Amino acid sequence: MPDLHTFSIVARDPAVGAFGVAVATARPAVGSLVPFVSLSGGIATQARVNTDIGCRGIALLEQGVPVGLALRTLLEGDPDRAIRQVHGVDAAGTFCHTGADCVSWCGHHDGGDFTVAGNMLAGPQVIEAVPKAFLAARGDGKEFSECLLLALEAGQAAGGDKRGKESAALLVASREPRGYHNLRVDDHADPVAELRRIYDLVVQHSLKIEREYGPEGLRLFSRVKY
Repeated sequence: MPDLHTFSIVARDPAVGAFGVAVATARPAVGSLVPFVSLSGGIATQARVNTDIGCRGIALLEQGVPVGLALRTLLEGDPDRAIRQVHGVDAAGTFCHTGADCVSWCGHHDGGDFTVAGNMLAGPQVIEAVPKAFLAARGDGKEFSECLLLALEAGQAAGGDKRGKESAALLVASREPRGYHNLRVDDHADPVAELRRIYDLVVQHSLKIEREYGPEGLRLFSRVKY
């Protein structure tokens, strides 16, 4: 698997039973590799990416295995765990792992019902900016996916991936799904800004659908995969 030196946030919204991941990096198509979500939890696998950890981790969460036990067990059997960075959230807890050989600056933050992690970053200020923005947005009553995107924007504004910018993604699993819960920018000069543009576009489109077809129409048009 490729190395994805990146930063991401994984979080839960207990009010609507949602889990989400927002991520950005200086490689293409980050949304195809890093974020994994279900109605049981969210996981991000980065640095030396191992998508099996994401897939198998979500499967274990679906079986009721706590996120800490699930991811710790998967990493214990992983010979490359020293170059992995994995973090996740479920309904009851969190888990963070930054391998000893991940590229600096690297580190993570455990916020209780959200986690933030990054490697090959411009500096620790990236990891500091993300939770600050997420908590501020949540305190303002913003919609969950908006909170994730604002957190990602703050991390990018603080320097993000020290190599530059190329792709970004937002992925949310919710009992109240919306079209803007699954968005990717696979190759762009300013991917987080482009993700914001697309997000705002789809939010407005969702409002238009609700005006034209009502709540049931919105529900039908909001069935997104994750």
